Parts: sequence; structure tokens; C-alpha cells
Amino acid sequence: MMWQLAGRLWRETDKRLLWKLAWNLGVKGVLSVERHKRRLKRGEVFPPFLYVSVINSCNLRCQGCWVDVSAKMEAMTPDAFHRLVREARQMGNVFFGIVGGEPFMHPRLFDLLEPHPDCYFQIFTNGQFITEEVARRLRRLGNVTPLISVEGTEIVSDERRGRPNVFNRTMQGLRACLRNKVFTGVCTSLARSNFDDLLNERWIDRLIDLGVMYTWFHVYRPMGPDPRPDLCLTPEQQVEARRFVVEMRAKKPIIIIDAYYDGEGQALCPAATGISHHINPWGDIEPCPIVQFSKESIHSGPQDGRSLREKFVGSEFLRDFRRLAAQTTRGCIVLERPDLLAALVEKHQARDSTVRGTAFQELQALTPRTSQYHPGREIPEKNRFYRWAKRLWFHDFGVYRGADHSRESAPALMVHSVG
Repeated sequence: MMWQLAGRLWRETDKRLLWKLAWNLGVKGVLSVERHKRRLKRGEVFPPFLYVSVINSCNLRCQGCWVDVSAKMEAMTPDAFHRLVREARQMGNVFFGIVGGEPFMHPRLFDLLEPHPDCYFQIFTNGQFITEEVARRLRRLGNVTPLISVEGTEIVSDERRGRPNVFNRTMQGLRACLRNKVFTGVCTSLARSNFDDLLNERWIDRLIDLGVMYTWFHVYRPMGPDPRPDLCLTPEQQVEARRFVVEMRAKKPIIIIDAYYDGEGQALCPAATGISHHINPWGDIEPCPIVQFSKESIHSGPQDGRSLREKFVGSEFLRDFRRLAAQTTRGCIVLERPDLLAALVEKHQARDSTVRGTAFQELQALTPRTSQYHPGREIPEKNRFYRWAKRLWFHDFGVYRGADHSRESAPALMVHSVG
């Protein structure tokens, strides 16, 4: 299978882009994680991977969206972005996830990316703004991979995304990237409405036939002003999704990535391990995109001359979030214990970093439910390469050591676990 994948990469992707991928993301990304390990031994956390929302606006209106896409557009300025990347580079960082809103609506997106050929960028996009010219520019840059969101078949996509003809327009952008031999991925937020349509071998085979090189199955998380809990997967579906990903990784020549399990199948939270945090369009530093509370900003105030390193390493809110999340569950504390997270926000007087200003009320209104943590039902990696790579560079880094995550310690979770 790995030889088949290597053959696909060699035949179907621009060789210069493959070199950028191998060097910028592969070699330098590994070195970034190694520096993260050394910092952890000193009790310092500076995430080796940062997710940056460069804009809040979007052309779609997806069910359960937690981003203020209808608010006045806030686009991160090139100066702010360049300063952020430069300071992160000093810490060894080279990988940045570019999110939104819809990043391709940023009026100066390429001005953000072009000055940083020594980094690697993954753009989370609905693909509808990717024309032939945009795809050619992505190919010229070489260090950018679009991760294009497909949320279902034609009918389901329109319902999930709140606009007509979404699937066809997204596929047009996807095909433009593939015609230009851009290293391209497809992601799906798994929900009850698309579970049967996209979590199957036929869909994986179709992606391979199209020329897609990697895919990512997220799990829908009920957040925001209209959380739509009816779309959430059942615990059984969550386990089935994990099993499917493990099996397909072992038999299909396509990269299937995930962010919530180590090589032994143990659940983890990337924010709890400190491997990633999020920065919103206004520059607020948040634990992750769905935890929209902050005490720090990338922008310096009138009397704040601290570096980005000092803001991450010295943030008591981020430190206490990571500690609380690790001690509470190996899954997602936002879903499993929103009450504890709300208490943490109150303790630190963390500000609501949304425009709508209702994130705290939304958090208080959440019904506890299961996330990716299903003790006793762990499914280890079958693909030896994935298992080896995760053991070295993607695991819990010891943050859960000594914690008691038994379900008996949180009886409220069991009451609502089938939601």
C-alpha cells in the first residue's frame, strides 16, 4: 500500500511541490515537534503547529457554524500575519493551518503566504473560490496545500452548507487544483446526515480516482449559537468512524490523517497536549477554534512589549486549560464537561473572543455528551508506518499521566452519552 501511495505521489503531483512537502512539512515539521518535546521538559509550552483564522467572513452558512461569518469582515493584516509567522519561526515552527471563515475570501491571502517560502501552509477551504488562476498560483508557491471540505452528496451538501449547488461548485475548485498537480486533500465533518454517504470505501476510491492525495474525517461538534445537536454522531458511530479510518489506512493508497488518537488508539486532545492552539482574525489566542475565550493577543497593547513566546509560555489561562482538560478526560472537555470549562473561564475572567458576545451563554447551555474518548474500545493503528510515526511525533507527550479518567468520576456524562 505504501509503495502504491508513493507511486501516486510521484506520478500525480508536481515534483517541486513534493520536495516542499517533504522538506518544509516533513523534515522541519519533525524538528519542530522535537523542540516542543524539549520545551515540555522545561515546563514550557509553545505549540509546534498553529491554526490561524485569517478572516471571519464566508460565502456559506453551514449548520452549527461557530464563526461570526455574518459580522463585519475582519481580515488579518499582512503585517500582523508576517510578525506572527516570524516570531513562531524563531521557536522552530514551520506549519500553519489557515482557517476562517473562508480563507480565499481574504483580499490579500497570497500577500500573507508568498513571503514565507520556508514554511508550509494548509488552507481549510470550501473550494468555491479556487479558479484555474488561483490553482496555478498555488502551484507556483509550492508550499501550500488546500484541504477542501466536502460535506455530503448534492442534496446533503446544500442542506449542510446553507446554499444551493454547493457540491458542484466545490468539486470545480477541487478539480482545478488536481489539474494543476497541487498536493490536495479533502476533509469531511462527519455528521448523521453524511455518515453513510461518505464514510465508506466507495468514497475513498472516488477520491483516489480523482487524484486526491489525503483526506481527513473530522467529527461534527455542536457549538455556536445554533449548535444542532441532532447532527452529532452516536458513540457507536464515533467508534465505527475510528475503525474505518484505521482499516482504510492499512489498505488504500491515500493519506488519511486524524488529530484525536495516538498510535495505540488512545484518545487525545491536541490543545490539551499543547501541540496546537488557535489564533482568531482579531489576533486573540485561544486554546482551540471551538473554545472562543482568550486572555492573550498577538497584538501588543500600549504597555505590552511581550514576545509571542512570552504570551504563550506565560499564559495562566492556557496553562490551566491544558491542565484541566488533561485531568478531566482524554477526549474533548468542551463536549464532556462544559461546566468545568465555564468555571475556568470565570476564574480567569477570560474575555469572549466572538463578535456576537454570547459564547459564555452558549457554553453554559451545552448538554454534556461523549467525544472521541471511549475507554476499553481503543483501536490501534494497523498501518505500521502510521503507528511508528505517531509513537515518535504525535502522542499525548505524557500530559495524561496519573490522571483518573474513569466514567464513574463523571456520572453526568453517562446520562447524556447517547445524544
